[in-house]
Amino acid sequence: MDSSDLMDNLPSLKFEQGLQEEEIPWLFLQSRSRGLIIQACSHAAFFCRLLWVLRKMEESTFVSMFPLEEEEEDPYKKTSKKELRVGIIGGGRLGKQLALVLLQRAFIPPQNLHISTRRPEILNDLQKMGIQCFYHNCFLVEWANLIFLCCLPSQLTHICMEINPRLDKSCIVYSLVTAVPLPRLKQLLCHTSILHPQYQCAENYVDIWGSNEDISSALQDPDIVHATSPYSPDGGVTVSIKWLEAVFYAALNTCTLKKIPYPQVLEILTNLCLSIHPQTCGEDKSNCPRFIVTDFVNQAFAKTLNPSNVFPWFDLITVQLKETPFSQHLRKTVTLQEHLTVLYCASFGVSLSQEIDEEEEREEEEKAPGP
Repeated sequence: MDSSDLMDNLPSLKFEQGLQEEEIPWLFLQSRSRGLIIQACSHAAFFCRLLWVLRKMEESTFVSMFPLEEEEEDPYKKTSKKELRVGIIGGGRLGKQLALVLLQRAFIPPQNLHISTRRPEILNDLQKMGIQCFYHNCFLVEWANLIFLCCLPSQLTHICMEINPRLDKSCIVYSLVTAVPLPRLKQLLCHTSILHPQYQCAENYVDIWGSNEDISSALQDPDIVHATSPYSPDGGVTVSIKWLEAVFYAALNTCTLKKIPYPQVLEILTNLCLSIHPQTCGEDKSNCPRFIVTDFVNQAFAKTLNPSNVFPWFDLITVQLKETPFSQHLRKTVTLQEHLTVLYCASFGVSLSQEIDEEEEREEEEKAPGP
């Protein structure tokens, strides 16, 4: 049982009980902070799941984005350089919650997840799950091919100077240090494979985030999952769509690393990301979107490609700061937005059609006359 449930009938133990009257209007910041951390962890999980599948996928094998249950892995198996290896720098509240979400919602095996923190001894619960926790940022960066920065802004400059010489070009740095913008990150790391999601908070919103401190458990709630989807305004916290663009360009870079010809990459992404459909598609799927080369590169460059070519290596910072072909395609293609929303929710085991049916049932029950 959630500790917040135990305190429902014990108002004197609730957080807000100790506030002065003039402090009560600021309670919304607690909800906003929780919404931000849920959004950050859910988006990181979706990104990790996509990269995990692409790195595990062989030319003749399809790996699903939507596992029915946690995939069984040998805990003593050594990780391959071809697999996704995730490193987290920072073992505070955000780093710890992120690790649990990646383990339990993105299904990253514990042996593929390491944490570097100044106090690894306080992460005994994670170590018991099989996650290696230590304090050695350089070792972590040399081992991982995806790094999450979950440190304090005041620590970031020192950490970046420390890891900068060890970063491989193909290693993706995913920064959750919101106070430090992309151009500064590029300057500190001398690196272009950086993702930095930007979040906006609405002034007026309905608090749907709940009070459960366990973010992984919160992401079992269909309403919360839907609120974290890229095109949803629910909950008052939204992510910039530039994040979604960067996710797909990072996916293209992953396929380029595997030397997969671009026509095959387009087919893989279509099958992987557009294979489940919103209710608006109906039975006729002929008009559903499929990825084509000019969704990601301009027409002039597309004409220079032959079927054996791979996609070029994309600068992820430029993708997030400037207009791209995919920006234009996403903005004008509503059906693609709908498909990606369904994909996102399905990756957490949430069916939008089921959610809509349940909502309609609730509305009917409310309209029904009482006994």
